Amino acid sequence: MEQGKQGIMVATQNPIEQLQARFKELEAGFKLWLSKQSLPVEAAVVTSTSAAQGAAIGAFMGTLTADASSTFPTPPPNASLNPQAMASLKQAQALAGGPFVQARNFAVMTGVNAGISCVLKRIRGKEDVQSSMAAAFGSGAMFSLVSGMGGPNQAANAVTSGLFFALVQGGLFQIGQKFSQPPTEDIHYAKTRNMLHNLGLQSYEKNFKKGLLTDNTLPLLNDSALRDVRIPPGPRLLILDHIQRDPDLKEKRGSRN
Repeated sequence: MEQGKQGIMVATQNPIEQLQARFKELEAGFKLWLSKQSLPVEAAVVTSTSAAQGAAIGAFMGTLTADASSTFPTPPPNASLNPQAMASLKQAQALAGGPFVQARNFAVMTGVNAGISCVLKRIRGKEDVQSSMAAAFGSGAMFSLVSGMGGPNQAANAVTSGLFFALVQGGLFQIGQKFSQPPTEDIHYAKTRNMLHNLGLQSYEKNFKKGLLTDNTLPLLNDSALRDVRIPPGPRLLILDHIQRDPDLKEKRGSRN
């Protein structure tokens, strides 16, 4: 009977969830295989796969900007445009190119960025803002050279573009790090939050924070302290009973008495 129920559950499982689970398995297996390869092989695979993804995105974006590229006239060969004007025109044409142009540009950006990041991670053993900015610099410099945005002084423009990409990437990395880390105060309320959620009293987490009743104060809690932070009698009893039953908290309470 139990096996029949399990069969029905498997049969009725959401096909989208099955596909997602299968994709995650394949992704984990690919990453495991890749981590066992030599540095040149890993860098080549990461660069090529990222470049392919970037090319697909660029081709799609290029279909949206294909009409816009025709609005930029091509100057005649004998036209006497100053270098700055010509560089600006090439920059506009590069940013508004068709599918093939954008596919090339995005492939270069994503491929170079991923390849440098891969190499630096393997060599340095970590991912930080320095590695991220170095990868972005290489990506920006190569984009400037390949897209034709360099104008008369391609080397200087490549460095300028690389620096711009690096600064943007560094700022985004720092913002991402800031939002990915929990607030400092939350670190001190991890056990408290877990206890309240288990008891179904998560609405009283703000009372603990207002009273500065952190994880370190859990073994010391009594009815008076909970009353001071305006927790009603029923929840107070549940919290104190939980503390009495928890082996770790009970041991800490005993060692402090």
